[in-house]
Amino acid sequence: MKLNEFNSGFYHPIFSQSIEDFHIKNDIYYDMKNRYNMESQSIEYLLYQKSFIDSVQWHMEDIVRDPEIEPSNALILKRRIDKWNQERNDLVEKIDAWFLQFLADIKPQVDAKMNSESPAWIIDRLSIMEQKIYHMHLETTRKDASEDHIAKCKVKYNTLLEQYQDLSQCLTELIEDILSGKKYMKVYRQMKMYNDPTMNPVLYKKSN
Repeated sequence: MKLNEFNSGFYHPIFSQSIEDFHIKNDIYYDMKNRYNMESQSIEYLLYQKSFIDSVQWHMEDIVRDPEIEPSNALILKRRIDKWNQERNDLVEKIDAWFLQFLADIKPQVDAKMNSESPAWIIDRLSIMEQKIYHMHLETTRKDASEDHIAKCKVKYNTLLEQYQDLSQCLTELIEDILSGKKYMKVYRQMKMYNDPTMNPVLYKKSN
């Protein structure tokens, strides 16, 4: 694909398909097969996997908030959420690496400015917003909810759609600015420390 074709018409169907595929089983322990070839590490593969991770995390966050959940199960789930959150961060960095590869031949202008947010982190927000849109729409169709609840959720749903369009436009404009040399990108690593047994003092002190 050409980078200037990377817009909502490209990534929205991939996110949407991934969410629909997850909800066939609707199981946080289901090892869903990616529709795209893992070996290629294509942008389609990365986007589909990003949305899958967000689907799993969305439902784990729902489950862990059950006031009657067993504390031991809540702890297991919290650690699983942490693990998936690390995978989410790693995947976002892979998406930025994909962008860097495609932008390798673009020479920034002398006065080019750096954006505070990279393309992949905007995509991260868009992917999560797709989850909100999907689940908010479900709230608007509930048969066991009040009319007031349905009405409020419809307002929120329409707001989410508008926000999605706005954020998509921001991503499109950022990519256009990078391609024209007006802006340039750098990959900023998240440097998560609490999952690293060599950096989290609670973990490395136990190993000594």
